[in-house]
Amino acid sequence: MEQNGTKENGRSEETPAPGPPQPVHIQDIRFTKIFIDNKWVQSSRGRTFATFNPATGCKLCEVEEADEEDVDKAVAAAKAAGRRGSAWQRMDACSRGKLLHRLADLVERDRLLLATVETLDTGKPFLQSLFIDLDGSIKTLRYYAGWSDKIHGKSLRVDESFMSITKHEPVGVCGAIIPWNFPLLMFMWKIAPALSCGNTVVVKPAEQTPLTALHMGSLIKEAGFPAGVVNIVPGFGPTAGAAIANHMDIDKVAFTGSTETGQLIQTAAAKSNLKRVTLELGGKNPCIVFADCDLQLAVEDTQTGAFYNQGQCCTAASRVFVEESIHDQFVRLSIENAKKIVVGDPLDPLTSHGPQIDQQQFDKIMDLIESGKEEGARLEYGGTPVSNKSLFIQPTIFSGVKDHMRIAKEEIFGPVQCIFSFQSQEEAVRRANSSRYGLVSAIFTSSMDRALSVSAALETGTVWINCYNSLHAQTPFGGYKMSGIGRELGEYALAEYTEVKAVTLKLKEAV
Repeated sequence: MEQNGTKENGRSEETPAPGPPQPVHIQDIRFTKIFIDNKWVQSSRGRTFATFNPATGCKLCEVEEADEEDVDKAVAAAKAAGRRGSAWQRMDACSRGKLLHRLADLVERDRLLLATVETLDTGKPFLQSLFIDLDGSIKTLRYYAGWSDKIHGKSLRVDESFMSITKHEPVGVCGAIIPWNFPLLMFMWKIAPALSCGNTVVVKPAEQTPLTALHMGSLIKEAGFPAGVVNIVPGFGPTAGAAIANHMDIDKVAFTGSTETGQLIQTAAAKSNLKRVTLELGGKNPCIVFADCDLQLAVEDTQTGAFYNQGQCCTAASRVFVEESIHDQFVRLSIENAKKIVVGDPLDPLTSHGPQIDQQQFDKIMDLIESGKEEGARLEYGGTPVSNKSLFIQPTIFSGVKDHMRIAKEEIFGPVQCIFSFQSQEEAVRRANSSRYGLVSAIFTSSMDRALSVSAALETGTVWINCYNSLHAQTPFGGYKMSGIGRELGEYALAEYTEVKAVTLKLKEAV
């Protein structure tokens, strides 16, 4: 995977090689309370929940559980911090950018600790946490720090009697509900554009992976953000998440997660105060591999797309359409490549494949693998748990997959690569588009004419040509169809966090 220019298991030129990760003990995890108004507080109802290391099954710590009453307090703090005349609203735009840069500096300072905690909480390999998630988080903060003093409107001369100007103003209090697969990176994708535009934020991290988000609370306070600008409420979807979606004083919700939950959030937003929504949802992403491609590149990139983060990505390359003349060779090379994947302890730098996040996700993946066997797909590699008492699943390859099969239609969110064959470009595009999802797609070909023609025909928000998972802070990200609403990242995300106000002036009549 490539995130902001850094290759998986590789180092960017400006990043020094780190030493081996230091063990993080339970007593070293300091931030486990709710973060409201720059203070660490306990749950209103005195409840806590456990977070576990999915690689070992061991409990890491207990975290304070926020519910509706805690969300109310967080929203009140955010609303007060965003009022006209508050320290945050009086701050000039350049100073907002300086705060975001300062926060990025602190993340860089703590990057080894944050990467280690991210690996403990999610099970993703340490080098991926360090060189993908942390690099992407820092670059996202710095990108939006640069935008803070460049958000402006236009002057519009209507006629001799009137002139209009437009202003881009903060939306207000923004709720951010983030997923468990990229908890730190998604935290940045939400707060960086929101703060750049002058909003205040209430963040609910996923209950499976709250620890890096809570550590960010300490850095936000240390950076000097005014109290109440960012609030963090760890808790569960049906309680804390629902409270955010339904809250009458939250003006916008940004959510990353499943399509089904996104539908619930959009319904709640409509039934409450018609708050804005940005939804980054599921994907069943097609890759089209033409016979004239660089075959080894296509094998490696599509497989990285399928197996990265144990397949727990909305961008997972889960439908690979290969031109018939190279299909058998592609399958053979894919099997050879999969055999090189190192499954093991996520803190071991040699490991490239960790566990699934929890038992529920593990069971869902294994059920879909069994359905693939039963429906007639050919299991070419993997398809079994690594052991009877763990959440590790072998990287799995199916060939001979047909469009009607469950593994061809449902989002697996696990390490399963489905390989199809096709005969014509028209057929490949038609089948690629035959999904309710439209998040990302990829094309592998040496013909730029073909690549541009096919990219125009694909119904996805992102199309990668001869690459995969190339995500950058400058480039907008979001989906067509049931893969979501709105865009994150890039200049386009700023529109999701501002209201446009038109002011019209009556001019004196010309002499």
